[in-house]
Amino acid sequence: MMDAQIRGEEKFMKLSIAYDTKEEEEQISKVIDSVSAKCRVKAECYITSLSNGKKVIVLEYSDEAERRAGDIFESIIKTLNITKIIS
Repeated sequence: MMDAQIRGEEKFMKLSIAYDTKEEEEQISKVIDSVSAKCRVKAECYITSLSNGKKVIVLEYSDEAERRAGDIFESIIKTLNITKIIS
């Protein structure tokens, strides 16, 4: 099961999506690639592991890009049907 967390500060936004399986990782990557292809500004993206065995894909936008990041994050979350958003 995937869950997401969005953090934002002045001139910075980050979306973290936690997942369990390789299939979920592939699905997330495809959606990120598809949504990102429509955007002029690209996010920094990396994967990290959690201690509970889950992995997390993180997208970060900074400076002027953060103004559009909310729409991009919303599109990714909706496309992946993520209903658990952690504050």
